[in-house]
Amino acid sequence: MITKIPIGGAAEQLVAFVGTYLKPLVITFIWITLSLNGAFFWLFQSLPAPAWIIGVAIVAWRFAGPGIAIFGLLGLGLLWNQGLWGATAQTLSLVLTGTLMSLVVAIPLGIAMAESRVVNSVMAPILDFLQTMPRFVYLIPAVAILGLDVAPAVFATMTLAVPPPTRLTAVGIGQVDPRMVEAAEAFGSTRWQILAKIKLPLAFSAIMLGVNQCLMMSLSMVIIASLIGAGGLGAEILKAISEVKAGRGLVAGIGVVVLAILIDRITKGAAARLTRRWGRDTVMQQA
Repeated sequence: MITKIPIGGAAEQLVAFVGTYLKPLVITFIWITLSLNGAFFWLFQSLPAPAWIIGVAIVAWRFAGPGIAIFGLLGLGLLWNQGLWGATAQTLSLVLTGTLMSLVVAIPLGIAMAESRVVNSVMAPILDFLQTMPRFVYLIPAVAILGLDVAPAVFATMTLAVPPPTRLTAVGIGQVDPRMVEAAEAFGSTRWQILAKIKLPLAFSAIMLGVNQCLMMSLSMVIIASLIGAGGLGAEILKAISEVKAGRGLVAGIGVVVLAILIDRITKGAAARLTRRWGRDTVMQQA
């Protein structure tokens, strides 16, 4: 009989170790996630739903055109009409919390990968692992370490949302023309000056694409995280499944589609504008 390598046992020991010996870190993470999520949710509840719907439509018109603005007005209006505005606010709060915390990790990590071959060699297989692991698997350690509710949902979201912006940041910096870097070095620029004034502005388009993908991954994982008490539209879908109510599930599913399209189009439009204003123009000013 072949002796099994104790991979599962080692993983359980690692989870137990984190929960026992890194408890202050776990408590800090829970406090940060609850605070951020609570702030975002308060923000969405601070104004009536019609005000937010009109505001989103105006932003969509500016960055994505009249078609998306009308779509947002009708789509969000439908969610309000169906009594799902509270669930939508919960979902958006979780998405923004997960995205913000993911970007705080991903962008510096992407810069490190672009600047160091050692970091790139170490992180590349880790990111491959995170991106290819089935999403439901992330819920297990999240619950084991953080329990139920918002914190494990954000943790599970980060495992999926961190890799795309990390990779895109590294790729964007790596594709900067070496001649521009050499010219900056010839004029006596330091490594940090080159990074801040040459590489990051030229890689801004790729970084913003990473932000877009981070938002989309966060939205998809937040819906799945309803299984561990995350709430929002995912919880509505889960209730519809448990009660076998196809109509209720369809309406909540439409809500997810509306949010996904709005997030994608608005962030892409905003990224294009910011890239034109801050990206290459910044480099030309430095030159």
